[in-house]
Amino acid sequence: MDYLPIFAELKEKPVLVVGGGDIASRKIELLRRAGAKVLIAARELCPELQALADEQQLTWLAKEFDEAQLDHVFLVIAATDDSVLNARVFDAANQRYRLVNVVDDQPKCTFIFPSIVDRSPLVVAISSSGTAPVLARMLREKLEALLPANLGQMAEVAGSWRDRVKARFSKMSDRRRFWERAFNGLFASQMAAGNVQGAEQTLAAELESPGQQQGEIILVGAGPGDAGLLTLRGLQVMQLADVVLYDHLVSDEVLDLVRRDADRICVGKRAGAHSVPQEETNQLLVSLALKGKRVVRLKGGDPFIFGRGGEELQAAQQAGIPFQVVPGITAAAGATAYAGIPLTHRDHAQSVLFITGHCRPDGDGIDWPSLARARQTLAIYMGTVKAAEISAQLIAHGRSASTPIAVIGRGTRQDQQVLIGTLEQLDELARSAPTPALLVIGEVVNLHQQLAWYQHSAQQVVRESAVVTLA
Repeated sequence: MDYLPIFAELKEKPVLVVGGGDIASRKIELLRRAGAKVLIAARELCPELQALADEQQLTWLAKEFDEAQLDHVFLVIAATDDSVLNARVFDAANQRYRLVNVVDDQPKCTFIFPSIVDRSPLVVAISSSGTAPVLARMLREKLEALLPANLGQMAEVAGSWRDRVKARFSKMSDRRRFWERAFNGLFASQMAAGNVQGAEQTLAAELESPGQQQGEIILVGAGPGDAGLLTLRGLQVMQLADVVLYDHLVSDEVLDLVRRDADRICVGKRAGAHSVPQEETNQLLVSLALKGKRVVRLKGGDPFIFGRGGEELQAAQQAGIPFQVVPGITAAAGATAYAGIPLTHRDHAQSVLFITGHCRPDGDGIDWPSLARARQTLAIYMGTVKAAEISAQLIAHGRSASTPIAVIGRGTRQDQQVLIGTLEQLDELARSAPTPALLVIGEVVNLHQQLAWYQHSAQQVVRESAVVTLA
């Protein structure tokens, strides 16, 4: 280990920065965030530093470096393009046993700036000991994506409870197990949802009855298929799940991201195949959560768009189980984007309607005249079975039989297929498309040829000549 990682407390401590350019400005930003009293020795200041000096948020000590400036400072940074001056600063600081950093000159550093993930008061520092700073920054970027933004607030709340937990558990091992349960349980989920009051109530309840852990239900939208479209929050939750209930629409690539030791239960619904009744799914969610488990309900697309997510959370609410929702990219947005079909366009469609092809038998009748209006896009979920009826009704109510349509099968996945035709061909194309499939009706489909970018060579197109030959 070339450097000992140390977190230095700099509040109100004087720090000398030699140099007043952009590089010095970046270092000073970090120093100010740590509460340091910044002193600058530089011939001139860049506009950002000049503004801070004018506001008296730092001190422009002198225009030239003098060794005496080191006598009463905590540490020193040399950030100039003058190698001779930088060497002078380094030698003078060493003689006075001051920690010194010469920017971009690792041999002349007795301390270095790590790449920082700031979730104050939680801070993660990454260093390559000056050998590969770009690699350290890349690792920081990965950690930035993985670590929730609320970690700092969670650490603050946990800190305020340390004395109470210590008073409740005399053994360190018991305290450690308590916090491990808290940071992996409902307390952490409530903090992530911004429910600080609820999170503190959870800590109080678990202090009162440490053996009883309350479960929760988290509804997660898995997106349309491509695992890269899963949200960051969705990934974080899936990595913490005890049990995952998933649909057939959730791709294998997304399921592979679930925590390895989590139980997986398929409760999917598929046309023409055995389906788990919705009431049974609701009861399973509730019963698992009542056993103290963190239950992730993983649904294709977005759980609140034709996903019955609202019904499942109503069951959770009625049972008094805490829950939260992680939205996902719905199929209409994801599949059409990958097919190069904008849902709206100034020249073609001023509105878009999301429609399900599976309506309740006892539901209200479909307003076909409204759906048949021109200059709007229809995105129809689960519509392949009723494609013939959809086509006939739209044409009967005024939509032109030559209206462009697309059937997007397995949208956003590696085997995505986009079938292009006209409204009168909808049924035939729907029967040819792999499932799950999305039906898109409207003039925006004409833009597919210009804007298709995803696996264009694998796409199938029914050309204009086919309109004449198809009956």
